[in-house]
Amino acid sequence: MSQNGFDNGGISGVCKWAQLPDEVEFVLSVLERLAKRYGHRQALMGIEIINEPNTTTSWPMMNVTERYKAVDPELAEGTGPIAFDWLKDFYVTAYHRLRDADKGALPTDKAVVFHDGFDIEQWKDFMRGSDGRLAPEFENVVLDTHQYLMTAEMMGCPQTVEGYDDFVRNTYAPMIAEMSEYFPVIVGEWCLFNSVGCGVDTHGGQSVLNGEEGAQAETLTAEQKRSLYQGVAESQLAAWSKGSGFYYWNYKLLTDTVNTPGWIGWDAWDLGRCIAQDWFPLQK
Repeated sequence: MSQNGFDNGGISGVCKWAQLPDEVEFVLSVLERLAKRYGHRQALMGIEIINEPNTTTSWPMMNVTERYKAVDPELAEGTGPIAFDWLKDFYVTAYHRLRDADKGALPTDKAVVFHDGFDIEQWKDFMRGSDGRLAPEFENVVLDTHQYLMTAEMMGCPQTVEGYDDFVRNTYAPMIAEMSEYFPVIVGEWCLFNSVGCGVDTHGGQSVLNGEEGAQAETLTAEQKRSLYQGVAESQLAAWSKGSGFYYWNYKLLTDTVNTPGWIGWDAWDLGRCIAQDWFPLQK
């Protein structure tokens, strides 16, 4: 029944998972089985509890019921956001189920990762003891946040090179630095995508799949695109380096952004293409 209602969240336009105890319990049982199966693998860094829960903070901005129309409107009835108090209780329960020797048995050298529900400020008092530090019952917990320029646009960031740079340096960077005082922070999703590179206002990353009409011709020269993307790459990499790590989303797209109408600018989601086109500064 989906934890967010996104088109990549299981059932587009439906967000009812947290309302259904049997579904919640199923997720907990899956986490236990994952921990038992992979918990001692050398390559495993950790297990994230759940991806991008759509909370009371993100719900109005994401506008799920309009942006991701439900195929089955009857099934979507009752769709709504997840409350932070509920989510925090769920995360604590999931942590203990993952670590419990008789359940998940996830070793403490493997992280338990939780997503911020699109509101990183909510987690300053989470899992804290009376001294304000991480309570002794919790070990190796990592905070995951997903930060995109398209989200910055939704928050009022001007759609200009200077606007992106200012927002990243003066909003994202200090935010990551501050929250790193509470938990190790990873930026689990980010990319170079932005509306300037698309030549149209994408209204927060909406595409032809959402009924938006993309640009039919490039509005920037190859050199202008290179300058745009290298600039936002540099500022974002500097911001994410204030945390404990970051993951580009993603390495390869299946969409042919060159020959398919309306997809100009969307190859910025593809790290391979960004490197090939000299948009991404290679790390030395």
